Amino acid sequence: MPRSTAPFAERIEAVERWLLPAECLLCRERLAATAADPLICAVCRSRWRPVPHPRCARCAQPSEPGRSCVICSEWPSGFDCAESAVWLDESARRAVHALKYDGWWRVAPSLAELMVRLAPLRAGGVLVPIPLGAARQRTRGYNQSAKLAQALAVRLGLRVDERLLARVRETRSQTALTPDQRSANLRGAFARSGRGQRRSTERIVLVDDVFTTGATLVSAAKALLDGGAPSVTAVTFARAELPLAAISRTV
Repeated sequence: MPRSTAPFAERIEAVERWLLPAECLLCRERLAATAADPLICAVCRSRWRPVPHPRCARCAQPSEPGRSCVICSEWPSGFDCAESAVWLDESARRAVHALKYDGWWRVAPSLAELMVRLAPLRAGGVLVPIPLGAARQRTRGYNQSAKLAQALAVRLGLRVDERLLARVRETRSQTALTPDQRSANLRGAFARSGRGQRRSTERIVLVDDVFTTGATLVSAAKALLDGGAPSVTAVTFARAELPLAAISRTV
């Protein structure tokens, strides 16, 4: 029998489909076992809600008319905008958890499908995923942000550069931290890497899974801007809901 020339990842997917029931990871309803098995059914994906309007023009955080956003008021000049595809409600949270913690990196295309229409991506550029620390990378076996960036690149014909940005120190989990603690935790965590191949005029689009306070994206953007990038934008799959009092103030 001739040796298969299919890429290793495609052969792994074929083995998964043979060994595992073809069912949605979120609702457990049966799926058609096809080569394009999305792992998350169309019904569950249809329940993911867009981030509501009105929004801040720069960071796309929902805000009330007559209030100024304090999420992005101290962002560095050159970090132009950030957008998220969906609201992080329970269904979207479970999808992110599957990607991030359960080893289901093949859900990335289903998540990326909702990100392709975000404004920073429509303008083009090089996709730069937020890098993981070495310990988390070893534990997970992959970087979930890189999987999202790769899925976006396939759909949009863009280039991914995983070498442009480096995480230069480990940080503790952000989950239980306040906004100020998140900023302190990420301060100086990233640096522009000399191994990247960005062309001087190429736009940079950071890619991550979830936007909570923006601290991770701000730290990464600052490192790239300090390293000579003319401008940075960012996209995430989901946006975490925060109390309005924590994100805006009366003008």
